[in-house]
Amino acid sequence: MNHQGILLFAHGARDPAWARPFEAAAAALTSRAAAADAVSGDRTEVVLAFLEFMSPDLIAAGSALAAKGCRRVTVVPLFLGAGGHVRKDLPRLLGELGEAHPQVAWQLSAAVGETELLIQALAESAWQLAQGTAQAAA
Repeated sequence: MNHQGILLFAHGARDPAWARPFEAAAAALTSRAAAADAVSGDRTEVVLAFLEFMSPDLIAAGSALAAKGCRRVTVVPLFLGAGGHVRKDLPRLLGELGEAHPQVAWQLSAAVGETELLIQALAESAWQLAQGTAQAAA
């Protein structure tokens, strides 16, 4: 059995409502992982962490995944681009996690905003908003 983690990493904000889309994405990913795990026999833990203002932070979330027995954790930045937080802050924090939990392989993915899938979704959302046909998520 493969026990892995997916650590979603978002910026954070003082307003709790800001986190709703990220929480919804984490819930959807948890459901998707559970369905895939049921077929493969693997176990995937999904957790959402924040850089600032909100909890858990990356170190606490990563430590929780290590404590649950994850041996490989992919950190997915929920950022539209790879600015200073993704290029500088995140590698430093992953270094801290690697030192604290050397039994875990920590892997950093590209920022979600740099994927063709999200670029096309942003364009489609902007188009629908401009046409008055977009609906907000529940």
